[in-house]
This record gives sequence, C-alpha cells and structure tokens, in this order.
Amino acid sequence: MIITWDFDPIAFTIQVHWYGFLFVLGFILGYYFISQVFKKNNIDTSDLELLVIFMFVSTLVGARLAHCLFYAPDVYLRDPISILKIWEGGLASHGGGIGLCLGVYLFAKIKKYNFLPLADLLVIPTAIAGTFIRIGNFLNSEIYGTHTNGNYGVIFTRINDSLPRHPTQLYESLAYLIIGCILFFVYFKSKKHRNGVVLSLFLILIFITRFFIEFVKVEQADFTVSFLTLGQYLSIPFILFGIGFLCYSIKQNKNLPIKD
Repeated sequence: MIITWDFDPIAFTIQVHWYGFLFVLGFILGYYFISQVFKKNNIDTSDLELLVIFMFVSTLVGARLAHCLFYAPDVYLRDPISILKIWEGGLASHGGGIGLCLGVYLFAKIKKYNFLPLADLLVIPTAIAGTFIRIGNFLNSEIYGTHTNGNYGVIFTRINDSLPRHPTQLYESLAYLIIGCILFFVYFKSKKHRNGVVLSLFLILIFITRFFIEFVKVEQADFTVSFLTLGQYLSIPFILFGIGFLCYSIKQNKNLPIKD
C-alpha cells in the first residue's frame, strides 16, 4: 500500500511543531513514570525536577553537538554560532545518548544516587520517548527512507518527491516501543535484576535497530563513508560497549538500590 504524506509539521497556531511537542511529551511521560517508581520505593521525589532538567539539557546539547560535528562539520565549523540555532533542526541520537548518560551520571554524583540502578530505570522511559520523537520526525517528513521501488511505502510530498519511500521513522518508532516493553519486563519481572543489565540491553537493542534500519534510510551526513552510513559506524561502538558492559554487569552481580 502506498500512502501520500503531506502533513503540516506545525501542531498549533502558535507555531508549535509536532516534533517539539512530542519531544517534550516524551519527557513529561518519563517524569510521571519515574515519579511513580520513586514513590513505590519510598524515594523522595523532590529531586525529580532537577533530574529531568539534567536529562533534557544534556540530551539536547549532546544531540546537537553530535549532529554538528559528525553530520555537517564543514558547515558548523565555518559558522560556529549556527550550532546554537536548534530551531533550524539537526539532532543526532548517538550524541543524545552520550549526553544523557553524562547528565544522569553528573546528577547521580551531585545528589548521591547510585548511577547504574538509576540508569537502568531511566532507559525505560527513554526508549518510549524515542518512540514519540520518531513519530515527530514522521510528521515533519524528515529522516525518511530510500525509495521502496515497489507497491508500498509513503510518498513525502513536502520533500517534492512523487515516489514511495520506506517510512523509517515508523520502523524505528515501533522498534523503540517494543524495546521499551522488553526493558520494562526485564527491570520489573526479572528475579535477579543485576545493576547495569537493563542499561546494557538498551544500548545493544537500540543501536542494533539503528544499524539495520540505516540500510533503508537516506544518508544524513554531508559526505559518504565507505559502504556503511555514518549512523552505522557510530552505532557499532555503542553495540560493542553494551555487550561488554552486559558481561561485566552479570559478572559483578550487584543489586544496589537507586538511593541508599
């Protein structure tokens, strides 16, 4: 089935884009989820506002810097001030992941939380937030796939194309939703939940998904990198680190609380 897509990316008359709306919605739902877990475990929720700020800012900064440095370095090195123009678009999930980890680690150190059990919890709503973000990309007609050359796909008329393409945004969105459910099951249903296991699974599953979907996604970088896309090359270290850290987490067999 072929779908012709000409959706207005502006959500409301006050010029709020669907992408921005869904990005923030993901954080709001994540905040609610974390607050319920904190309350269930008798953890003071007074730090949650600060935690969300750390997560939001670190994710945004990491995603923006990664996009500028990896996907269009010549443009942003020539005009560094344009790095601040986030309203013009350009966020990379690889950098967002690194920024998020650093932000949570810094928060944990400052507020005396145990990093790994906190990170294990946070990656669950992070995966679900990724679902909303990719839907936002679909509504914006961006980060789309290559031509399907068949009788299925989506025609993104906003990019002046009349041929069906792979809706890679929806592929990723569905995958992230499934991954979020898997992480939820492991975190809450596993009888021996070791610290770091859920975080490791998050890295492995998310970036394996990214790696394979990149085969049918239009290259986002301004340059060509061999037979793999830049997104695939950037995903490989995350996958390898996730596998290594999973082995480490299982071997350590730690089960610390989120906060002592």
